[in-house]
Amino acid sequence: MTARFQTAAQLFDEWREDLLSGKPPTLYRCGDGALAGIQLGPGLVTLFGGPPAAGKTAFTMQLAVDALRLNPELRALVANVEVSPAVLLDRQLSRIGGLPFDRVRMRQLTAADSERAEAAFETIENISDRLAFVQAPFDLPNIAAAADAHDAGLLVLDYLQRIKPPGEHGDRRGSVDALMDYLRQFAVAGVAVVAVSSVGRQKDSRGRSSYDGDSLNLASFRESSELEFGADDAFMLTPADADGISHLRHLKARHSEPQDIDLRFRGRYQQFEPVSESRESTGPLTAALCDLWQQTQAADDDRGRK
Repeated sequence: MTARFQTAAQLFDEWREDLLSGKPPTLYRCGDGALAGIQLGPGLVTLFGGPPAAGKTAFTMQLAVDALRLNPELRALVANVEVSPAVLLDRQLSRIGGLPFDRVRMRQLTAADSERAEAAFETIENISDRLAFVQAPFDLPNIAAAADAHDAGLLVLDYLQRIKPPGEHGDRRGSVDALMDYLRQFAVAGVAVVAVSSVGRQKDSRGRSSYDGDSLNLASFRESSELEFGADDAFMLTPADADGISHLRHLKARHSEPQDIDLRFRGRYQQFEPVSESRESTGPLTAALCDLWQQTQAADDDRGRK
């Protein structure tokens, strides 16, 4: 067997030239405010987990669509095992247009919705040729072929435990191990990978099995330790607390300092918004103004129904 290795002397000149070029690695901006700090880019596997109904699909689709909007050359492929492309687009129409999701889903938009709906349709149409959805079978060979055919630079897999890698692996743990190995190879080939994972229940302080957000950690990703080892960044999305705040906990950061993000999920519009870092520091009057503005928007929506 031929040994394969490279000495530091062999790579030194190229590495030094690259470092001194001043050109940073390619990263795809995928949001504003705190969300702009999430690193998606060629060579990176970004892992998101969370309990059922935490909003993993809504959040990762928001990142993917906004990455397409903010990076005009980017092309994305979404492999969602459980939600149809039409429903995913419904959610984006609601979010981008500020349209209540129940009216979008039931196809009951009002005359008052028409202007916002048309603007949202235009936004989605502008990225539509760069956004593709995998059709069954949801196995890795089909996903890889679709990504090549679409020339995808961003690949969203939702979710890992339902996607089959090539070959026979004995059990689900072995299958997820193999899948993560392949995803690392995809990243090395120049693709940004967003991977969504289910999580296992954890024991709370009383020994009860639960999805308590404080107890979820790197070991909570279901089936495989390879997920936590193979990811460049790993995030855990917790369900909303009593104040309506979800926490995007940054459990692993290979290339940066981990930064947790507090989010407010506006379910009516299928949108996650970073909680303003300045709200707590600006005092009660500004907080009251924000609350009143949100109430005003809700009242406008109610009037639009009539």
